[in-house]
Amino acid sequence: MDRQALVVFDIDGVLRDVGQSYRRAIADTVEKFTDNQYRPTLADMDELKSEGIWNNDWEASQELVYRYWLSQGRERDSVGLDYEELVAFFQSRYQGTDPEHFNGYITTEPLLVTVEYLQGLTEQGMGWGFFSGATRAEAKYALEYRLGLADLALVAMEDAPGKPDPTGLFQVIEQLDPNPTLPVFYVGDTVADMKTVERARAIQPERLWVAIGILPPHVQETPEGSQSYAKRLQGAGAQKVFRHVEDLTVAEIRGMI
Repeated sequence: MDRQALVVFDIDGVLRDVGQSYRRAIADTVEKFTDNQYRPTLADMDELKSEGIWNNDWEASQELVYRYWLSQGRERDSVGLDYEELVAFFQSRYQGTDPEHFNGYITTEPLLVTVEYLQGLTEQGMGWGFFSGATRAEAKYALEYRLGLADLALVAMEDAPGKPDPTGLFQVIEQLDPNPTLPVFYVGDTVADMKTVERARAIQPERLWVAIGILPPHVQETPEGSQSYAKRLQGAGAQKVFRHVEDLTVAEIRGMI
């Protein structure tokens, strides 16, 4: 069967629930480097990420630390924050104490997608791959170890500039199918993900680009949270927003081509 479209997925908040893993590691890190004075809430993190430039959780943690100390009347230069030390602490929480055999928060993440869903896309003529801001080891932990996938079309943190730079998205597309006429759907849960599609469209306007927003589990605890987050994604360019990644069915994809 000829390819009908390419679907590229973000991983965190889309294929795995990171509300009690990455987000918990951010909170632990910020608390540590603000001398236990400030522990950001999930809403605080969403507010920061809504700015569209804090896709990297290490950098997001650093920025939240700086903003706390700024609120206390200190200048950034006076904080004396060691970024490498911050990253090491974050990773000790998220990956755990053994980088070869993860034993941290990453091991507790609920999966939000099934292999059967991805196989169904293949059977219906959809190519698929992954563009994530996670490290390659962390992405492969979910995709290979947890889901049992092989022969991945994957671009991770080490492979491309961070979102919303679309370079990594272009790289995944080249791995999947270089046909310039194929529509591309990018499925993500943040403003940066949606802006990645906007920038890709500006560079390659001849291709159909579709930004799909997914509501991460932690915002779905209240109707107000869901509605507010959906509006944020739509404002950043999402053409449709779904509660669950598997709501993006082949019928939905074909309806947008």
